[in-house]
Amino acid sequence: MILEIDPQRPNPRKMARIAQALRDGEVVIYPTDTCYGMGADIFNKKALERIYQIKGIPKNRPFSFVCSDLSDISKYARVTDFAYRVLKRYLPGPYTFILEGSRQVPKMMLTKRKTVGIRIPDHPVCLGIVKMLGNPVISTTASIGNETLYDPREMAKKLGKQVAVIADCGIILPEPSSVISLVNDEPDVLRRGKGNCEDFE
Repeated sequence: MILEIDPQRPNPRKMARIAQALRDGEVVIYPTDTCYGMGADIFNKKALERIYQIKGIPKNRPFSFVCSDLSDISKYARVTDFAYRVLKRYLPGPYTFILEGSRQVPKMMLTKRKTVGIRIPDHPVCLGIVKMLGNPVISTTASIGNETLYDPREMAKKLGKQVAVIADCGIILPEPSSVISLVNDEPDVLRRGKGNCEDFE
């Protein structure tokens, strides 16, 4: 099902329908400030496994996830004073920050080093859905194999039977987020993307 949503004035009822689909263990596609993401509630193991299956990638590759705000991040990661200052300055924005995960994070979401990748995209639809759900949502690019999808109509043709809802906010040309590690309060640029990385080098 496609739900057309105005990204400037998102309809709360439509976002609530998407949040309910996530609550019901469904996989959805939603917009971010860098691309369309494929998401599920991080606490629904079956939904996570379905995303691995849809994307055709091994389960030993943890996904990053979207939190609704800075206080939400502190539940799922160890946030030092230094990390908090960085997060407050750069989020919401096109960054994925790597932090030490907390006990709240499902094991499937942790790397071997017990770290997590966390995003707060600068997009009202994405953040509205996560807030309504009340839990973080998987953040992985909407793709099939090596093909990144950016047109909701094309997504409906190729993924319509595998996802419950596609939040259509128009075409979003994909540009990956910048990935910055803040582990041990030592900034490290792991991937240059849409966000400015100069302050971390």
